Amino acid sequence: MQNYAALLKRIATAILVLIVVLYFGDYVVMRMRSNPTGTCQITKLYAIPQKDGKTSYEAGEPETQTCSNSIFPHLGYSPCWYVKRHKTQQVNL
Repeated sequence: MQNYAALLKRIATAILVLIVVLYFGDYVVMRMRSNPTGTCQITKLYAIPQKDGKTSYEAGEPETQTCSNSIFPHLGYSPCWYVKRHKTQQVNL
């Protein structure tokens, strides 16, 4: 039983180390790029609560959002692959 616990601990440690190495490697590669950020057009969808308990939705003007050309979020920006898949963002008022 102790062998299984030790094995699981080693596997968990290895996975954690791989995630940390991947994150910092992604950061280094992004910083080395000549173009570390990109842009994407998004549309905000405003959710407006009504007095009768229902919610009405209004589309806002398209906006340009800055994103990072990386796998993980860096520099305070979401990754471009994520922003391109979520072009409509709901804003609850």
